Amino acid sequence: MKLSLPRRLWYENDSLEITLPDDWQVELCPMAGAGRQTLSRDEIEAALAQPVGSPPLRELAQGKRSAVIVFDDMTRPTRCAQIAPFLLREMAAAGVPEEAVTFVCALGTHGALSFHELRKKLGQDIVERFRVFNHNTYENCDEVGTTSLGTKVRINREVLAADLKLAISCVTAHPYAGFSGGGKILMPGVAHIDSIADHHTRVMALKPDGVGLGKFAGNLVRQDIDEAADLVGLDFSVNVLVNQRGEAAAVVAGDLRRSHAKAVELAQGWYATSPRPRNVDVVISNAFVKANEMPIAVALARGALKPQGGTVVVIADSPEGQVVHYLLGRFGRAHGGRMYPVRQLPDNFRLIIMAPSLDRTFGDWFANPEVITFSKTWDQTMELLAGEHGPGTRAAVLPNATMQYFKS
Repeated sequence: MKLSLPRRLWYENDSLEITLPDDWQVELCPMAGAGRQTLSRDEIEAALAQPVGSPPLRELAQGKRSAVIVFDDMTRPTRCAQIAPFLLREMAAAGVPEEAVTFVCALGTHGALSFHELRKKLGQDIVERFRVFNHNTYENCDEVGTTSLGTKVRINREVLAADLKLAISCVTAHPYAGFSGGGKILMPGVAHIDSIADHHTRVMALKPDGVGLGKFAGNLVRQDIDEAADLVGLDFSVNVLVNQRGEAAAVVAGDLRRSHAKAVELAQGWYATSPRPRNVDVVISNAFVKANEMPIAVALARGALKPQGGTVVVIADSPEGQVVHYLLGRFGRAHGGRMYPVRQLPDNFRLIIMAPSLDRTFGDWFANPEVITFSKTWDQTMELLAGEHGPGTRAAVLPNATMQYFKS
């Protein structure tokens, strides 16, 4: 059986062809919205011009002397270069001076972007015309208040200083918040490390069974995010949903909470996996849009294996390697960020990571990377699988395993 899987979002955005044995029982399990059509420029602008629960941006921008556009980083598929020009045009029409507009990359605790990466995100024209800053999670953050769950919220000073605050982010299934987007661009996007660590540990521990991919209602992490965002006061939020190629296929903009609620309503069906795989021997889990955060693909795949375990193959074609993560990452042989080690790989399944641009630290998200088997090509991967899985093997293929999810 031959299958074509998307790969290298920020590079060629082409396909990887894989072949699985004809004597296997193979089930392709895409997200429901995989085939959604890519929006044209006119369709994106039409969506932005019809905000949810908010006046038009041009009206919001009247009388404002400065503005900031907060945008997500390279771990998200959002093509901000398609959206930012509309926001800039509307602000200019309202009289906001161009020299008073800045861009801030919402890194959370990820490593800073180079301008090579910022050009991919924002386009050459924007990086030439506007000041673009990386968020620094350790410095230049001011306290704006405390959430009802007790998180002291400290936020990037450049963001707080702007009269008009805009954001561009992507909505996909998320392992903690249920779905990304909305206020998450601010908490943890442009928050201080102390606020982020407290939010990710203490708040999550209050109701650990309420977090997870696609778990949105009653999610205390999401509640904390929204309350933190309310303290900051975001004026206009842009939420993007993407198709199987990571291209914008829906845009919902406007009031922070109302636009995000509408985007999540779409996302709950959009990113649901259909058919939902169960009790299989092998899962091929393609880490496409977040290949640089491939552990998400591991977590999803485990939910499809039979109870006694099996084999998970994660395809992580990430030329830049895994994202630098100051909260979760490893920064030495036996130490790391405040939440390291994130997880220990259990004994009841075998993990193979196919990483064509492999480096020695690729598995350092886990406390025991020595148990991972690595390959660099699909042929090598199949050789590893053939030694353990023969005729009749039940296999599931997840084409976009870092944004789809399983409904309960």
